[in-house]
Amino acid sequence: MASYDIFNGDADGICALIQLRLEQPKPDAILITGVKRDINLLEKVSAFAGDDITVLDISLDKNRQGLEQALAADARVYYADHHFAGDIPDHINLTADINTSADVCTAMIVNARLNDKFIHWAITGAFGDNLNKSAEALATRTGLSAEQTSTLKRLGVLINYNGYGASLDDLHFKPDELYSRLIEYPDPLDFCTTSNDTYTKLSDGYDQDLVNADALSPYFESSSCRVYLLPNERWARRVSGVYSNQLANKTPDLAHAVLTEKADGDYLVSVRAPLSNKSGADEFCRRYPTGGGRAAAAGINSLDKENLDQMITDFDIFYNNLL
Repeated sequence: MASYDIFNGDADGICALIQLRLEQPKPDAILITGVKRDINLLEKVSAFAGDDITVLDISLDKNRQGLEQALAADARVYYADHHFAGDIPDHINLTADINTSADVCTAMIVNARLNDKFIHWAITGAFGDNLNKSAEALATRTGLSAEQTSTLKRLGVLINYNGYGASLDDLHFKPDELYSRLIEYPDPLDFCTTSNDTYTKLSDGYDQDLVNADALSPYFESSSCRVYLLPNERWARRVSGVYSNQLANKTPDLAHAVLTEKADGDYLVSVRAPLSNKSGADEFCRRYPTGGGRAAAAGINSLDKENLDQMITDFDIFYNNLL
């Protein structure tokens, strides 16, 4: 019998798993993860009867076939997520903690399950997922100072930033490696206040990449949205997600789309709904074959370059009607 920990390589997935494994260590668990957009992860497991599988922060709907195969093999599955799930299988071996509320992330779902035992990691994950109000509410509840809250916010953003890229080669750290470094700290505040090369590398890389992004001007803007185009460069691939969050925070009444050019000339798309109305991002992106996500933040893994202008027109119309 084998144990598998399958998780999104972003802040939410990593912080959710850290909480679970601090509570119930499984040192022999096989880690399966990837860049943030690599979400078809359950298909990488050939499950057998008695296997123990934990799945965090990847859409059940996108992993339905792998889940059904694991359950059919009589494996036990714990599934926690906040993305669109579709129909959830009714199976004795499946425990599903699914909450698609726009103000909830997987790290928060796990935190509720563990009764705030490692709440600082949940706060970090929520900040990384740009759920700032939810994270701040947790921080207030647990009595963190403003400085401590700011420290966890910065860490959440840095972990999330590290997950973006076309391949693992774009990242500063592979997500499983970063997870293994972070779980050494039951309290993330200790990680941030201890001099270490990991934090420094993430922080310096983030600051430099964001300087490059801040020099950009909108490719398109209207009363309902703004669209930015990023070049086919490593820094752009790394910063696309956190830059999308930054734009959403700066102008919360607008929808945003950040399109990063891929090597083949097509685009990787990050969509953020207006923070004042966190809805529709997943609905819009699911119009495209490689699209998905959640109501507040979603994406398209590959948009044909020939469809760029039409996508922008549709995006503007969609949010103009929604707002």
